[in-house]
Amino acid sequence: MTTTAIPPVTPVIAPIPPVLAEVVRSGFVEGHHRGSLVLLAPDGSVELALGDPAAPVFPRSTAKPFQAAAVLRAGLDLAGERLALAAASHSGETFHLDLVRAMLAEFDIALDELRTPPDLPLDPAEAERYLAAGRVRDKLTMNCSGKHAAMLAVCARNGWDRASYLDPAHPLQRLISTEVEEAAGERIAAVGTDGCGAPLMAISLTGLARSFRSLVVAEPGTPGRRVADAMRAHPEYVAGTRRPDTWLMRAIPGALSKMGAEAVQAVALADGRALAFKIDDGAGRALGPVLARALELMGLRDEVMDRIGRVPLLGGGAEVGAVRAAF
Repeated sequence: MTTTAIPPVTPVIAPIPPVLAEVVRSGFVEGHHRGSLVLLAPDGSVELALGDPAAPVFPRSTAKPFQAAAVLRAGLDLAGERLALAAASHSGETFHLDLVRAMLAEFDIALDELRTPPDLPLDPAEAERYLAAGRVRDKLTMNCSGKHAAMLAVCARNGWDRASYLDPAHPLQRLISTEVEEAAGERIAAVGTDGCGAPLMAISLTGLARSFRSLVVAEPGTPGRRVADAMRAHPEYVAGTRRPDTWLMRAIPGALSKMGAEAVQAVALADGRALAFKIDDGAGRALGPVLARALELMGLRDEVMDRIGRVPLLGGGAEVGAVRAAF
């Protein structure tokens, strides 16, 4: 009997992403957070690339400005705080929830039509107060409820089916896909489902940075620029009173900032500079230090960066270390 030799399999070893942040306790480095990052110059060219920013990632909630721009493009006339809330991962503070309720009432949408999963407020302090008041997880309280209210509102305006508004084949979701691809300057690599149930389109970090740049350099009055202007004018509605995105947009004139789950962050500055990064293990505690260091490499100097970048580690209730940038 003849046997055929099986050729050896050469393993494909993916490159290990660089360390973007390290965890230092009592002077000892006890952990690392790896990831990829890209910085763009004012003309949109790549100024710095760490790791593999060309690889596709799910942008998570950093995609919300483009979802809001698609809602405008579909004919919904939103502005001011309402438009900012349509692009928000809100903290669940009272003013957020009141405005979502108002938006639902304005477009005659029932709370039950929201397809957001019941959740607690995103902000830990708000969640504690919410639970202390004897409340339970709710669709309205979920941080994406403003986005979903806007999606339902444009469906009501256009006579589109409201029950299927999260189906990737729905006219609104097809419009969002086009918006994402045009802003990123690349094709969508994969489609998944976000935590709120909405379709999620994978693009590269470089494409994400280009997308945010496109919002701030767009002509005034265009859908993307309207979203950027609303977010920058009302950052508390985009995030909350105790959130780094709000602090940054309040402190740096013209800055546009949005975080996403699984430790994704994108920022664009008024002159067209932009950044995007993702921490591979999804650790949100690394976002602030990495963001502050990236802004420093872009030439920014402001005390808000110290506030954003400070992530202390505690031992016995006392500060004994920190998560810090490592690039």
